[in-house]
Amino acid sequence: MNKILLHLEGFAILVLSLYFYGYNQFSWLWFFVFLLAPDISMLGYALNNKAGAIIYNIFHTYSLSAGTILIGLIGSNQTILAIGLILTAHIGMDRMFGYGLKYPTVFNDTHLNRV
Repeated sequence: MNKILLHLEGFAILVLSLYFYGYNQFSWLWFFVFLLAPDISMLGYALNNKAGAIIYNIFHTYSLSAGTILIGLIGSNQTILAIGLILTAHIGMDRMFGYGLKYPTVFNDTHLNRV
């Protein structure tokens, strides 16, 4: 049951991110161009599992995306706000599909697998 709730939470975050992205009338072209950009962080696994997990998790935590949104709002910077919303949408989408934060063991060992 807990795992289902986490997937639903990811879906809710994705939908809210999409709503606020559209509400601000940002470019949907840029949204789809950059939606998968955070997955470039998987290249950290070329170094080793520990570095890969750390780098991946930095770009897949709500703390970074929420902070980016906050900076965009406080600074009235539409570009930073759009980046924060795209990052948040990406993380929500990942959680919805069951991709979670990584442990330094192997790539497929995530916090959602242990729930």
